[in-house]
Amino acid sequence: MLMKEERRQKKNLAVRSLAAKAISVCNAFFKEEYRYDDAEAVDELGLDEELIHQLIEDYVAQIIKSVMLFENLLYDMQSKVDVKEEVDYTEFRELAHKNLGVARNLRIKDSEIVLNDLMKQDDLEYLFKCIEVLRACAIRLSPECAYNTIKIIEIKSTF
Repeated sequence: MLMKEERRQKKNLAVRSLAAKAISVCNAFFKEEYRYDDAEAVDELGLDEELIHQLIEDYVAQIIKSVMLFENLLYDMQSKVDVKEEVDYTEFRELAHKNLGVARNLRIKDSEIVLNDLMKQDDLEYLFKCIEVLRACAIRLSPECAYNTIKIIEIKSTF
């Protein structure tokens, strides 16, 4: 029983640490604190709070996974820049657009801002910063869901 309690405490500490880092990244980027309020989504979409909460968790998992894809695409684009090849942003922007639609539907304003930048900017260094902020925005929405998704990805990547 003690082992189970120790694992739970360790996980709680890791989730709190992940959330604190995410808040710090978001506050530094946005220069002011933003807190998501699901009431707007509940009101405008006509869905109950429980369903919105589930959609938020699905969104968080989707963003955590998408950040990995964004990073891979950015590294590929950076390698093309390094050898002075033409860079195609199409796939990168399509991924941003897909995620932007979900953020807009759920009324997640901080993610909307970052995803809009991902669709429009060409500065790769800035885009790397944006995906870091996007990840932090998702973590801040549901730290435990984000933590669980990150752990699942880590486990899958070892196989």
